[in-house]
Amino acid sequence: MNKIFIIGNLTKDPEVRATGSGISVCTFTVAVQRRFQNAQGERQADFIPVVCWRGLADNCGKYLHKGSKVGVIGSVQTRSYDAADGSKRYVTEVVADEVEFLERPQHGETRAAFAGEAQEGDSPAEVEEGDMPF
Repeated sequence: MNKIFIIGNLTKDPEVRATGSGISVCTFTVAVQRRFQNAQGERQADFIPVVCWRGLADNCGKYLHKGSKVGVIGSVQTRSYDAADGSKRYVTEVVADEVEFLERPQHGETRAAFAGEAQEGDSPAEVEEGDMPF
């Protein structure tokens, strides 16, 4: 099983680009504080790279910014490539299945509870109290 859950803040604005076939891809780094303090009483952070694709990538690029608090659910992926200097480089990153925006939108933006599950312009339907199943 390969499943990861992280909550943290973006270290810089997300980068959105398209593949050669036009598929959107968004990358960003999430700073996640460790649970325990070090000997000096400080909590250290890990900086975890995240990649998301297609509609999720578009929504993350549109609504997230440096400092945004997010929850990410996905899987860990490791890959390698040959650098320009001929050395082999290894990359470990989270491939996001879901990204939840954990702060209020700013400047009149709307937000989806899960960026990967809603489309732009979607809004919650009005539900009468008697129509609720609980």
